[in-house]
Amino acid sequence: MVNRTVLITGGNKGIGLEITRLFLDKGYKILVVARNFSGFTFAKNENVKQIKFDLGQIDKIPALIANLGKIDILINNAGVMHTLPYEDYPQEKINSIIKLNLEAPVALIREISKIMLQNGGGRIVNNASIAGEIGHPDIWYGITKAGLINATKSFAKLLGSKGIVINAVAAGPVETDLLKKIPEERKQALKNTVYTNRFARPEEVAKTIIWLATESPEYINGTCIDINNGAFPR
Repeated sequence: MVNRTVLITGGNKGIGLEITRLFLDKGYKILVVARNFSGFTFAKNENVKQIKFDLGQIDKIPALIANLGKIDILINNAGVMHTLPYEDYPQEKINSIIKLNLEAPVALIREISKIMLQNGGGRIVNNASIAGEIGHPDIWYGITKAGLINATKSFAKLLGSKGIVINAVAAGPVETDLLKKIPEERKQALKNTVYTNRFARPEEVAKTIIWLATESPEYINGTCIDINNGAFPR
């Protein structure tokens, strides 16, 4: 049995739920951080600890992590997209998306990497988006995801020589709740650009994240893997 612990933000639904499922199959102890666990599939699983926490509370993240013990793997999966026009984007929404999509992952990397360094290393995977590479109609979503990709590369420079492997994935549209925010006309236009005329499935993104977190060579470090089926040429 694997005696290792992974922390997954937003591991209660969508891609995060598939990540949780796959880590359970591998025998990991799992810490899931989310705001709401209503209907959580693994609520009664003894290997899954539910941590109800609002990641927008950046100043409380150090105390949260200090009480969780040894963490071998961090998956920064939680994120939000508001789908608002750039000319009418309330400051409150700008603040919230920056906090959840960018500040929280950086704070978690900062705090959890301290634990990893004490234990000789660890792995971190950030769930970014193709929006961070090519832009997005929700400009603040694209900006925060670009920042997360840059943070991945920056932390790899800082921590890679110390035994920490940190990478990111950037998927195109995935069949999750976020997809419901995209108008049907735009969804069809996006679907027409990919090789197989479909969107990514959550488990496809999750499998890539799991590979980076557990099996990929450590020489793959500071990298962002695109998962877009040939769409969105840069």
